[in-house]
Amino acid sequence: MQQARLVRPATRHVRSLIFDSAGWDDFPVRSDDIVISTYAKCGTTWTQRIVGSLVFGSAAPFPVQDSSPWPDFRMPPPGAMIALGESQTHRRFLKSHLPFDALPVYEGVKFIHVARDGRDAAMSLYNHKLHYTPFTVERMEELNREDPKFGGEHVPFVPEGGPGQHFHDWLHGWENAMGDEGANYWVMENSFWAARRDPNVLLVHFNDLKADREGEMRRIAGFLGIDIPETLWPELVEAAGFDAMKKKSGDLLPNAVNIWKGGGDTFINKGTNGRWRDVYDPQDLADYDRMVAAEFSPSLAAWCEGGRLVAGDPRELPD
Repeated sequence: MQQARLVRPATRHVRSLIFDSAGWDDFPVRSDDIVISTYAKCGTTWTQRIVGSLVFGSAAPFPVQDSSPWPDFRMPPPGAMIALGESQTHRRFLKSHLPFDALPVYEGVKFIHVARDGRDAAMSLYNHKLHYTPFTVERMEELNREDPKFGGEHVPFVPEGGPGQHFHDWLHGWENAMGDEGANYWVMENSFWAARRDPNVLLVHFNDLKADREGEMRRIAGFLGIDIPETLWPELVEAAGFDAMKKKSGDLLPNAVNIWKGGGDTFINKGTNGRWRDVYDPQDLADYDRMVAAEFSPSLAAWCEGGRLVAGDPRELPD
């Protein structure tokens, strides 16, 4: 458990109501750590489940939130994530919702970024917020009141309207970044896209995990330098399927009942794409297309919409 050598400090400070990049300042990073960083609802927990099964060499469910510290998460008490991280003796896989340039880079540390079409991410985020418990809302309101950056201004933590209204607000208002434009969907994807050829960065896509879960899991294992016996692969692949995770949601997310009504069964919701069709307003969909064209290069736009199996390997794409 060797302390890692800092190669590059974070070059951007991001603080939203949910996460703060300053949480990494005192976090004791180890040289074999794995950082899984995504925009919200792009397959974070799914990837934590996959990486955990590779690290532990087992298909058995494990408590994801207790096994995978989230240093930039603001809701726990100060120091809680550092204590959790220091208590762990396995090869750690850490969670983040920060862009690559808001994360410190350490020698030996591997980064996995998972992307998803923004329309699907927004749809899943709507369900995520819709089922917050009163405890969760109260804690976010407390952070809002106490942080002078936000000043207690009213924030609809639970969506005020249906998924179509939420998508409109995601495009044009608060919902995308939760208080810091440095953490919005466009910044997140551009940041990791710029680092896609770094040998310690791997880009994964939600669509590819759905289309070829075993292939992507083997790709992740190769990137992490983890050897898995061939006889174990069928069990690991099966355990990382949506139905298997839904069935074991209580074991994977035992603490989720405090955050979402229905606990882990609510959090692991549908796992499908395209539910936004015939739900979002045509004008908002046209605005989304315009924003994609303005914010993304053609290759990044194709990657975010289709993934590697459709658009090609990000390392080999030109822009």
